Amino acid sequence: MSFTDLVFVFGRIGLLSFGGPAAQIALMHRVLVEETGWLDDARFLRALSFCMLLPGPEAMQLATYAGWRLRGIPGGLIAGGLFVLPGAVVIAVLTAFYARFGAAEAVQAAFLGVKAAVIVIVLQAILRLSARALQDAEAVALACLAFAGLFLFALPFPLVVALAAAWGAARAPAARRAPRPDIRLTPAAGVLALGGAAWAAPLLMAWATGQTLLLSLGLFFSKLAVVTFGGAYAVLAFMTQQVVVDRGWLSTGQMIDGLGLAETTPGPLILVTQFVGQLTGLQAGGPLLGALAAAMTLWVTFVPCFIWIFAGAPLIDWLEHMPRLSAALRAITAAVVGVIAHLSVWFAAHVLFADVALTRAGPLTLLIPDPASFRPDAFALSALAAALLLWRGWSLPATLAAMAAAGLVAGLTIGG
Repeated sequence: MSFTDLVFVFGRIGLLSFGGPAAQIALMHRVLVEETGWLDDARFLRALSFCMLLPGPEAMQLATYAGWRLRGIPGGLIAGGLFVLPGAVVIAVLTAFYARFGAAEAVQAAFLGVKAAVIVIVLQAILRLSARALQDAEAVALACLAFAGLFLFALPFPLVVALAAAWGAARAPAARRAPRPDIRLTPAAGVLALGGAAWAAPLLMAWATGQTLLLSLGLFFSKLAVVTFGGAYAVLAFMTQQVVVDRGWLSTGQMIDGLGLAETTPGPLILVTQFVGQLTGLQAGGPLLGALAAAMTLWVTFVPCFIWIFAGAPLIDWLEHMPRLSAALRAITAAVVGVIAHLSVWFAAHVLFADVALTRAGPLTLLIPDPASFRPDAFALSALAAALLLWRGWSLPATLAAMAAAGLVAGLTIGG
């Protein structure tokens, strides 16, 4: 196929990639396997398994792999870039709008409807992932332990992922004798060297020019890029803790609004990091710093995804013979169910209650909403979102549009 064909097909995928990774992967399977025949079923599934081993958005990395498989590194850059670009443009516009008008009562009312919908969207993600990941009692126990570690003991998210991976690897059988992969390590080393230099370049420029905020954003989201196993839902609570409590870049309400905005756009949900970076820059120094912060955040979030694919894709067939690695992935996936459950409780508490406090009792860290601050309007909107998504089976874009309208009506009614 020509590069024109590649741009057309992956541009269409990027524009239609709503609904989270499950919907995005299903879309790519339909287009790349069933419609165009560019990949066969077996290779598509092997590539998907490999991408799930990696930190970062697996759907975007799967698109990058498909482009690499078809037309090498230029094809991978086109496919991965077009998967991200439409959502990034929309997020940039919406964040600028939010920074200017987000405090308006009508906008906040519409956002309440979107946030009520996101409670149900996260719950839906838990249900879908549980059906795939919790196949036995050990997986259920890992999910419960991950939830307890985060919710009750405030363990760092990277530690939870590392412990799950170590447990899975330790429980796996010994590796089978695998054929030596028919690859040369020199190209992979070159990709790692050049990709690492590209990854670090804007960080070095920010350091050299004394742009401390840009450097802080770049370093933080670079660290996040290597621990984002399980998608954006899994890492969002950890990111919120860092962004809101430890660094003070945004408020809790702004973080929740950012997730709602990211849900309304095509592309990977991890684009919520762009919202964080851009809004932080806008608040600190105006539109120019906001644009630079958005660019920095996008760069350090997605450049690593290209590096993992271009350096590691030749190993896909060989990795089938590595049971410890596969077992570590299964354990991480089970733990991520608990991680997302923790996010759902945290998110629902902050949407349904106006006042939520963290209370420490010995080794425990407890999230305690104030019952007097319960928001019946948010609860009613959440029930409506559940009816639309889970009962009526509405699409995600239609549900979010309807919930924004419902929130606006409810806000105007109560305000009137």
